[in-house]
Amino acid sequence: MKLRPITSVAKKLGLTAADLELYGTTKAKIATHVADRVKDRPPGKLVIVTAITPTPAGEGKTTISIGLSMALWKLGKTSCLALREPSLGPLFGLKGGATGGGKATVQPAEDINLHFTGDLHAVTSAQNLLASLLDNHIFNGNALGIDPASIQSRRALDICDRSLRNILIQEKTGHRYTLFELTAACEIMATLVFAKNLADAKERLGRIVVGFTHDGKPVTATDLKAVGALTAIVRDALKPNLVQTAEGTPAIIHLGPFANVASGCNSLAATRLARQLAEFTITEGGFASDLGFEKFCDLICRAGGFAPDAAVVVATVRALKYHGGMPLKELGPKNLDAVTRGFENLRKHIENIQAFGLPCIVALNHFVTDHKQELALVQKLCAEAGATCVFADVWAKGGRGGTALAEAVIKATSQPNKFKQLYEAGASIPDKIAAVARAMYGADDITLMPAAQEKVARLESLGLDKLPVCIAKSHLSLSDNAKLLNRPRGFTVTIRDLRLMAGAGYIVCYAGDIMTMPGLPKVPAAERAAVADDGTLTGLMPV
Repeated sequence: MKLRPITSVAKKLGLTAADLELYGTTKAKIATHVADRVKDRPPGKLVIVTAITPTPAGEGKTTISIGLSMALWKLGKTSCLALREPSLGPLFGLKGGATGGGKATVQPAEDINLHFTGDLHAVTSAQNLLASLLDNHIFNGNALGIDPASIQSRRALDICDRSLRNILIQEKTGHRYTLFELTAACEIMATLVFAKNLADAKERLGRIVVGFTHDGKPVTATDLKAVGALTAIVRDALKPNLVQTAEGTPAIIHLGPFANVASGCNSLAATRLARQLAEFTITEGGFASDLGFEKFCDLICRAGGFAPDAAVVVATVRALKYHGGMPLKELGPKNLDAVTRGFENLRKHIENIQAFGLPCIVALNHFVTDHKQELALVQKLCAEAGATCVFADVWAKGGRGGTALAEAVIKATSQPNKFKQLYEAGASIPDKIAAVARAMYGADDITLMPAAQEKVARLESLGLDKLPVCIAKSHLSLSDNAKLLNRPRGFTVTIRDLRLMAGAGYIVCYAGDIMTMPGLPKVPAAERAAVADDGTLTGLMPV
C-alpha cells in the first residue's frame, strides 16, 4: 500500500505543514496552536461507534469505524476519524493488531501498533516516575506522613505480565505489597485523556491522589513536587497524532485507556479538535455499549460539554449465534433459532443507546459465512426494536462497502438530539453505580463489599464523592460474570472496591474479579511475529 505524504492528508482538514510536527513522512503530531485557531468554528456531527457484547475474537468495531469515515468522504462529506492508540499488551497477547483490517485500516499500521510517536512510552515513564518519587519520599523520612497501607499509585508496563500482579517492596520501616498495571489501565493515562490543554494537564496531574496520611488526608502529586517532571515527560504526548486511512482520509489517533477498567475512548482533546476540523467525527468506545459507550457519554461528554449526534452498534451474525448458544468453533452453519435467541443481546445494546436519547443504527459487519436468511432476520428484528440495520462490507470493499451505512448515519444525525446522561454527578456513589448497572447491564441491584463501603465513607467524608463513576467489569458479559452470555436477567452486580482517580475526575468501581494487569494467553500473538531480513514485519498486522 502506497501511503500519501501526511502533509497531503492534512490539507483535507485545512491544515498546513506549519500546523504539523512531522514524525517521518506518514505521521505527525498536530501543533498546539491549531486547537486555539479553530476553537470558535461550529463543531461537526459526532458519531460514537460501539458494539454488542463481543466474542473473544471481536466483531470488527474499529474496522467499521474506519470504513464509515472513508465512506462519508465518498458521499462528499468531510470526516475525521478519532481513535485510541493501540497498546502493546493486546498486540502481543490475544488480539494482535488494532488498526482495522482488510481494506479498512489506518496506516502506517506497523508504526501505530508498535511505538508510534512514543505517547504510551511517555505515559509509562511518567507513571513509574510518580511511583518512584513516592517511594523515595517514604524512604527518606516520609515528611508528609503517608500511610504506606493507603498508597494507590502503582507502576505501569505496556506488556501483559501476570507475574507483576503482586510484588513486594522493601522499606526501612517494613514492606508492602503492590502491583503493576498495564499502561492503558494506569492513572496517568486516565488523567491525560481528560486534559483539554497543557495548563489543564498540569492541574489534573497535580491533583492525582497518591495515598493518604495516617489521619486520612489525601496526599497529591503536587505535595510530592512531582508535577513539573511529570509534565515534562508527557508534554509532547498531549498533542494528537495525525495519520491516514487506507484510502488516504484523515485519522487522529491519540491515547488509549482500556474500556473494561477506564474510559475506553481516545482523548477528549482529540475528539474536540476533530469536531472543529470536519463535518463528521467518527469515534469509538471500547468493547460494547455497557462499557466504552456508556463511559463516553457519562464521562467524556460530561467533561467536554458536548453530546453525540448518533450511535452505531456493530454486530455480527456469528456473535448472535454465539450468544444464542452455539459453540464458538461451530458458528458457520445456518441457524435461525440461534440468531433469534442471540438477538436478545443486541436488543439490550439497542436499548442502551436509546436510554441516552440517541438515534441508533446497527451496522451488521458482513462475513462470507453469513446466510441471506440470517441477515434478513436480523434486519427484521432490528426494525422491531426501533433501530435501523445496515449491512457493511468495508473489510472487503473499503469505503465503497460502507456507503449505505454512511447514508444512514447522515440521516440519523439530522434528527433532533435528545441526549441525556444516566445520573447527576452529585448523586450518592451507590446511586450512581446502581443507575448504570440497572440501565446498561439490566441488573436488579448492586452490592457493595466491605472494602467498597469503607472507600465510599472515606470519599464522602472528604467531599470527593461528587464525581461520576467508571465501572470496571468484564467485557465478555453484560453482567459482572464473564460466563453469563446473551442477556442475563435476575442478577446483582457486586462492587468489591473503589479507587479515586482525582486527576481524571472520576471514581473507579471494581465489579467482579476484573484485573488491571492481564496475563498472556497460552498461545500469545507474540509467537506469530516475524521480521524478514529486509525489515518486513509479519504475523501481527492486519491482513
